[in-house]
Amino acid sequence: MTKKVRRKTVPKPYSLRINKLREEMAARDIDGYYVLDRMDQYWLTGFTGEDGGVLVTPRAVVLLTDGRFDEAADIEAPYARKVLRKQRTPATNAKEIRKLRVKRLGFDPDLMSVSEHKVLNKEIKPAKLVACPSLIRPLRACKDKDEIKRIRTAIGVAEKAFKAVVRWLKPGVTERQTAARLVYEMQKLGAQGETFPSIVAFGPNSSIPHAVPGERKLKRNEPLLFDWGAHVNWYGSDLTRVVWLGSIPARLRKIFDIVREAHDRATEAVRPGITAHDVDRAARSVIEKAGYGKLFNHATGHGMGLVAHEIPRIGKGTPTVLEPGMVITIEPGIYLPGVGGIRLEDDVLVTKTGYEVLTSLPIKMS
Repeated sequence: MTKKVRRKTVPKPYSLRINKLREEMAARDIDGYYVLDRMDQYWLTGFTGEDGGVLVTPRAVVLLTDGRFDEAADIEAPYARKVLRKQRTPATNAKEIRKLRVKRLGFDPDLMSVSEHKVLNKEIKPAKLVACPSLIRPLRACKDKDEIKRIRTAIGVAEKAFKAVVRWLKPGVTERQTAARLVYEMQKLGAQGETFPSIVAFGPNSSIPHAVPGERKLKRNEPLLFDWGAHVNWYGSDLTRVVWLGSIPARLRKIFDIVREAHDRATEAVRPGITAHDVDRAARSVIEKAGYGKLFNHATGHGMGLVAHEIPRIGKGTPTVLEPGMVITIEPGIYLPGVGGIRLEDDVLVTKTGYEVLTSLPIKMS
C-alpha cells in the first residue's frame, strides 16, 4: 500500500462541508466517520474517482483509493492524506482505521454490506462501528451559490437539447430513437450524460409514470411525455413536459389543465418554513377535487443536485421543513391507463422569501 502525506490548507467549500460533518459527528458522539457513497465523497472532498472511500476524524481526512486514481487524487483533493490500496478489502480499510485510533466509527448502514460490516467489526476492535443513517445527505440538501449555478447550467443544457429534439421529431420515429437523440443533443451541448435514464413515452405508454422507451412509433394527435435531465459538471437537472404533433384529445386536454393547475398551486406554495407535506398537499388537493386523486400515484416532487433524487421528498406525510438553498422538483401527474398520462415538472429553488422557478421551458408546447 502506497501512502503519501500532503499537508495543504483545505479550500472552500470543502473546509465548510468537512466542518459541518465534524459537528454532526460530535453531536452523535463519534470520533470517526467512514464515507462510502461516491457522491458524498465528491461533495465532501472534490474527489471524483469511482474507487474511493473517505475517513474523517476531528483532525484528519484520509482518502482511500487505488493506483488508477493516484494523479486524480493529487489534483482534486491535495489536502487529504492519500492511501493507495493494493486490495479493496475490509481488512485493508480496517488497517487504516486502526492507524487513526478511532474509538467509535460512524457509517451509513444503507451503504455497507453485511459481509464488510462483519469483517470491519472484527478487525477494528476495540473500536466500534456505529450506524449513522443519512449523516451527509441532509447536509447536501441546501445548495451553495456554486451548486445552484451548476444546476442552472444543467437545466439550460437540458432545455436546449429538448428544443432541438422537438424540432427533429416526426411521425415514425420510435421512443428509443428519440431517447437516444435526446442524450446525443445533451452531450453535444456539454453534458456528462443523463441525470437518469430518460423517459420517452408515446401515446398510451405515457400513462406509465416510469415508462421505459421502446419501439412504439410516434403518431399524430397523441401525447408525447418526456422526463429527462442533463448531468453537467456533476450536477443534474430534471424536467418533464408533454407535447404532441397535431391536436390533443379532449379527455387529455382536460387532465392537462388539471395537472397544470396542481403544478402552479404547489409551486406557489413553496417558501421557507413550509413542510414538504404541505407543498404536496397543494398539488394533491387540486387533483383530488377534480376526481382524479387515485390516478396521481407518486409524490409531488423531490430534492435534486448531485443525483436525481435527494432530500427532501415532496410527498404526503413528509415533515421536512423547506429551507433557503433547497432545489426541489414540482411534478404532479394524472395517468389514464390505456389512454395516456400528463406530468409537468419544473425545478424550483427555495429562496429566503419564497421561490424561484429555475426552468424556463413553456408548459404548453405543440
